Amino acid sequence: MIKDTRQATTLINRKTLLAMIPLADRTIYNMEKRGDFPLRIVLTSRNVAWDLAEVEQWIEARKQSSAQACKPGLPMR
Repeated sequence: MIKDTRQATTLINRKTLLAMIPLADRTIYNMEKRGDFPLRIVLTSRNVAWDLAEVEQWIEARKQSSAQACKPGLPMR
C-alpha cells in the first residue's frame, strides 16, 4: 500500500491576507512582481488566493531579517 505524504494546501483570500499583512494591494502586487512576496494563485478571472504556508514563511523571514526597509530608489545599507 502506498502512503500519500502530500500535505493539503490552505489558501487564503485577499481579505485574510490584508488582515495578516498591513500593506496596500498595490504594494503587495509590486512585491510579487519583484519576487519579494509569494505569488498569488489565480482561481478564476475575478478571484485570487495565496498559499497560507508561503505567506507565513515570508512573515517569519521578515522577522528574522536584519535588513531595514529603505525608501524606493535609495541603495540598501
